[in-house]
Amino acid sequence: MLDKVTLNQLRDMKLTALATNLVNQQQSPDILSLSFEERLGMSVDAEWIARKNRKINRYIKQANFRFEAVAADIEYTGKHGITKADMTRLLEGGYLRNNQNIILSGPTGIGKTYLACALGREACYQQIPVIYMRIFDYFLNLSDAHLENRYTSFRKRLAKTPLLILDDWGLKPFTTEEMHELMELVEMRYQNSSTIFCGQLPSSNWHELFEDPTVADAILDRVIHNSHKFNLTGDSMRKVLAQKQFDQEE
Repeated sequence: MLDKVTLNQLRDMKLTALATNLVNQQQSPDILSLSFEERLGMSVDAEWIARKNRKINRYIKQANFRFEAVAADIEYTGKHGITKADMTRLLEGGYLRNNQNIILSGPTGIGKTYLACALGREACYQQIPVIYMRIFDYFLNLSDAHLENRYTSFRKRLAKTPLLILDDWGLKPFTTEEMHELMELVEMRYQNSSTIFCGQLPSSNWHELFEDPTVADAILDRVIHNSHKFNLTGDSMRKVLAQKQFDQEE
């Protein structure tokens, strides 16, 4: 029988799941019939799973996803340009291991952001850190970092994050300053990490976002040729989901 001192010591070492499992074992005659090694293994497994889940939850919280997207809830009805098989392949994470990018383009409401957040959440499940950020917020955070004397640390954080999701890409042409900031970002991340770009403009039209064709070529060369590209078309997912709800109510 474990005494309170031992349990308190385990909890003080933040081995709370292990301590809880040991207490539960004492209350189950069937488990007490197992060998010491088997019972210890069960307790260690409980602690390992608890720590893994805490890490995953921390990554999800830090990612700051726009939607609590889950891959199983993705709606493919009325959507063209990406299939369930495509998503299944991407969810396996090969693009992350190969430091490749994903470009999701298409009209407003087609579900680009939801797909990106689902991919990001799956990366968190695989214990891979993710940052989700609208492109507007990226430049705003850069400006704040300049003012607060943390510009270098902010850039380093983005450079080393394995998966960066940039949403609302290409809503307007980039200014000269923004263009050079993006050049630095893609250069730091090139062949070192993965980025998901979400925007209405297909990659074939990205050149028009940059006023300097030389810089445009440099950015696009580091992004597009290393990307899985999906140009989505079809009905607005808000329309599809609303129609489904009406159909269920009838």
